[in-house]
Amino acid sequence: MIRLLLFLSLPLYVLDQLSKNWIVKTFPLRGEGRWVIDDFFYLHHIDNTGIAFGQFNGGAYSNYIFGFIALAAMTLITVLYRRGLFPGVFSRIAIALLVAGVCGNFTDRLLHGYVVDFLSFDLHVPGARPWPSFNVADSCVVCAAFLLAIASFKESEAPKKA
Repeated sequence: MIRLLLFLSLPLYVLDQLSKNWIVKTFPLRGEGRWVIDDFFYLHHIDNTGIAFGQFNGGAYSNYIFGFIALAAMTLITVLYRRGLFPGVFSRIAIALLVAGVCGNFTDRLLHGYVVDFLSFDLHVPGARPWPSFNVADSCVVCAAFLLAIASFKESEAPKKA
């Protein structure tokens, strides 16, 4: 697991923080952004004190609550890993991605007082709300969720320790 943390979690965490640092320095908060691909992919600087898809954003204590939840999640991941509950490759990669994502967004809450979101895609679906902005850490968390779902069907239980 240490290898996955070193070669997957750490590089993704660094990529997340470098990209957010560039966004913070390049784009004003909630100001004009830049189209990377016209009418499809947009970069801008958005603050998010809530969770995925901007839920609970702007609540008086949401940044503290979700910061605490991130610490609790990291503690739970550590305890479950030590108990051998992530036996296969899918679940271990998922946990490494989850660690990168949780740490990346928690770092934002400490440094900025909010999570920096900046990736925005316009899928042009009639009648649909625009897809919420997100970041590298959010992508890690979503990929981890998919891998954990796959692991729940593909991986067998960890062998019981005597």
